[in-house]
Amino acid sequence: MRSTESNVTQSITQVIAASSLGTLIEWYDFYIFGSLAVIIGQQLFPSDAGASALINTLAIFAAGFIVRPFGALVFGRLGDLIGRKYTFLLTLVLMGGSTFLIGLIPSYSSIGYAAPVLVLILRLVQGLALGGEYGGAATYVAEHAPVGRRGFFTSWIQTTATLGLFLSLGVIVLTKNILGAKNFADWGWRIPFLVSILLVVVSIYIRMKMHESPVFSKLKAEGKVSTNPLKESFQKKANFKMVLVALFGATMGQGVVWYTGQFYAQSFLENTCKLDFNESRYILLWAIVFATPFFVIFGSWSDKVGRKWIMLAGMLLGVICYRPIYQYFLDATNVKEMQKTMLLGQSEPVVERGLVPGKADSLITTTVTKTLTNGMTFKESKVEVITEDVLAEVAAVETVIKDVTLSQSSYIVIILLVFFQVVLVTMVYGPIAAFLVELFPTQIRYTSMSLPYHIGNGVFGGLVPFIATLIASFQGSTPLSGLWYPIGIAALSFIIGAVYIDNRRDDNVMD
Repeated sequence: MRSTESNVTQSITQVIAASSLGTLIEWYDFYIFGSLAVIIGQQLFPSDAGASALINTLAIFAAGFIVRPFGALVFGRLGDLIGRKYTFLLTLVLMGGSTFLIGLIPSYSSIGYAAPVLVLILRLVQGLALGGEYGGAATYVAEHAPVGRRGFFTSWIQTTATLGLFLSLGVIVLTKNILGAKNFADWGWRIPFLVSILLVVVSIYIRMKMHESPVFSKLKAEGKVSTNPLKESFQKKANFKMVLVALFGATMGQGVVWYTGQFYAQSFLENTCKLDFNESRYILLWAIVFATPFFVIFGSWSDKVGRKWIMLAGMLLGVICYRPIYQYFLDATNVKEMQKTMLLGQSEPVVERGLVPGKADSLITTTVTKTLTNGMTFKESKVEVITEDVLAEVAAVETVIKDVTLSQSSYIVIILLVFFQVVLVTMVYGPIAAFLVELFPTQIRYTSMSLPYHIGNGVFGGLVPFIATLIASFQGSTPLSGLWYPIGIAALSFIIGAVYIDNRRDDNVMD
């Protein structure tokens, strides 16, 4: 008996390792774009585009999420027809190739608007590939997992999304520190995209050695493979009802909690609170390191108490806590008010002169670095536009605050608050794979679980940074206005899930 259990454990461990490595690399490929949105926007659009460059770049980022459901349909159908292994081997090749090519595309200054168009096309390919990846990996692991431990084993797949973000942030910060801020902004941002091809080659080699899922192999040998997975998934009333329950009662809320905690938090700290580039990423890195084990903790716990209330509790806590958390972010970084009573000193001014892009007017930027009594520092730049005429009048003056570094106490508190948000991510995301696998029969599992997952995450969740930033940019909006989107979606999903989701654990899902 012990020998049999050991062989099963060893087998599932190998399956998880092979599946997780490929999935981690795909998430890494997908995340580096979002993590570098500000710099990429400066490369893809005119230098005078201003805030619209970031919004347009986030829109391109969001486009990759929007097409994920279509990838779920295309690759889900392939997975249910030809098998799990070769389908998510194909998705890995598409994802890796697209990421590598993004690193080679010339900037706007070289090829004009062809640059963002080409990046958009590659982002769409990435989104399609990712739409087929997750369902394949989760299904593959679940169909190898022993009864009663499905939540535990599939939760290891869930960690790859966060670890992929961790890896992308780590590579970005390391590259920037080695090259320096200027070189990184000019050309070094391409390196994280290019080096990913090495990781993809290793993952392809490992996945080639994997065997097909035993459950699917048995189904195929018995001639019971679905001839039309799409029709069976969405035209049969019982299956389609489960798709809707999975989407609106679980993955929709899970998606907005995930992207608020792991993407919007960083975007808010960097773009709204004006935190230093490295500072915002170190905060997220520390939060991810400490929170990642909770994926497995909540996944394993869901085997004992069920999936439903763990996921719904994560959504409800997000609804309650997001606004006070982000209000603290604003208060802790409001250096404009703090300097009125806490200014300790400032550096000598650094003056830079140039021309307004596309005009003959002069641009004078005077920057000083200020230090507060609590240890915080920030750069304050006074930007003056001098008209090019006889009078040489000052046409506009703007004061810009950037590169804020926190006091030690605020730094620790913000890490804890981001950590708390990532823990909410682990609550909603840790059990979700087992929950989705247990809803659908083997013949249509890949297709049926992939679609609600990728609509919930790709559309509702993936649009969080873009929609929240857009709402906050409207005239009359406050910096916290964008939070109403994830709060509203999570609240709606909580209500639907509480009413319609069954907390049972189906031990016979592999029939």
